[in-house]
Amino acid sequence: MTEFIAKKESVALSIKNAIGSVVGEGPVGLHEPCFNGNEKKYLNECLESTYVSSVGKYVDEFEDNLCQFTESKYAVAVSNGTSALHISLLLSGVKKNEEVLIPSLSFVATANAVAYCGAIPHFVDVDEYTMGISNDSLLDYLSYISTIENGKCINKKTKRVIKAIVPMHTFGNAASLDNMLKIASDNKITMVEDAAESLGTFYKGKHTGTYGLFGALSFNGNKTITTGGGGAILTNNKELAQKAKHITTTAKLDHKWRFIHDQVAYNYRMPNINAALGCAQLKQLPIFLENKKLLFEKYKKAFKKIKEVELFEEKTGTKSNYWLQTIILKEKYKNLRDDVLELTNNSGYMTRPVWDLLHTLNPYKKCPRAPLCISESLEKRIINIPSSKYN
Repeated sequence: MTEFIAKKESVALSIKNAIGSVVGEGPVGLHEPCFNGNEKKYLNECLESTYVSSVGKYVDEFEDNLCQFTESKYAVAVSNGTSALHISLLLSGVKKNEEVLIPSLSFVATANAVAYCGAIPHFVDVDEYTMGISNDSLLDYLSYISTIENGKCINKKTKRVIKAIVPMHTFGNAASLDNMLKIASDNKITMVEDAAESLGTFYKGKHTGTYGLFGALSFNGNKTITTGGGGAILTNNKELAQKAKHITTTAKLDHKWRFIHDQVAYNYRMPNINAALGCAQLKQLPIFLENKKLLFEKYKKAFKKIKEVELFEEKTGTKSNYWLQTIILKEKYKNLRDDVLELTNNSGYMTRPVWDLLHTLNPYKKCPRAPLCISESLEKRIINIPSSKYN
């Protein structure tokens, strides 16, 4: 027992020292924003114009710049990533009491956006290789749980329609999309990407969020670029993009002075002042991405001799934005997670475990789910380490 305790302490100390060798002395945050560009200039211009809400030049400019960077035909800037995913699901035809396949290993916003539609999250497993939805387990599970009736995927147990699937690109690393697109198409399921964490991430040369009917981005304060609070809807469908813009601006029809709204809609439009911040941030994105890759390389060198952990790395055919640097304890050492978290945080290095699995949260405990063996294993072994060292 004494030898085991000594081993735990030794591994935790090695991890703490590896982090310190890269980021220096604490305190060091998990992921902080960087404002080294034209943020103050653009914000002042926005204030002087008095257009600080949902009307102003920066909102349109931000959307145009997003399209240029992601090569999505259309982008609609909204108040946050959750609203982006909510509207994407609504416009994908998700209706009340239909089911949406999502990973249990995700932030709660993925499930909440489904619930906002009156729909039901249906949790599926991920693979350890990408931390995204496992295509192999998904295919096996669908062949067991579902059938096609009248052009719709039906859950044989609940008799409900399985309408959509939402792959999430975990910590900025691309999920495997090719086979997932085929599985979704073969099963009459619409794919909507949760790309909240993956601005700057590419899968086989295409930006994440541009494979599905929609992609949802987030620009929260802890993301690779930030607008303070904000998100965006990506799509290549002009009609759907127009509908997304319409219903995120309260479905107001153009008129010189009247307030005419043609449907129940949402006040989700990104304010101009947030977009001003985003325009300045986007100009620095290539530098942010380059520096985050350099940070990964430093961590890779620092962790090379620590055999008890693996540093999560972009996979063949992908380009990660390395939003959150991540270590995974090997299965044998999963019980070390909390020791590592306590030691590193007490030493001034902000580290975090992965989110509690969604199917374990009170609002979603009764939702349908596949076997979640990999998700349950990873939950005990994932640790995010400081990731915002830009210089």
